[in-house]
Amino acid sequence: MCRSIKTLRPPYADSVTEADTRAAALQYVRKISGFRQPAAHNAEAFDKAVEAIAAATEELLDSLEVRGGAAR
Repeated sequence: MCRSIKTLRPPYADSVTEADTRAAALQYVRKISGFRQPAAHNAEAFDKAVEAIAAATEELLDSLEVRGGAAR
């Protein structure tokens, strides 16, 4: 998929910040939409998608159980 999105769970990441999850969400939306920066008429939809994906990412990471320790 998008090679610039890094893995955000242990053991690949020691601590994950809100900025990390937002950056990953932004890269995902850019890849899916094909826009690095959306036009003004698409900006709201683009930003809404980034926020939704960032929230889903945080929920996923908070729910994961990694063998040998907690995910987050």
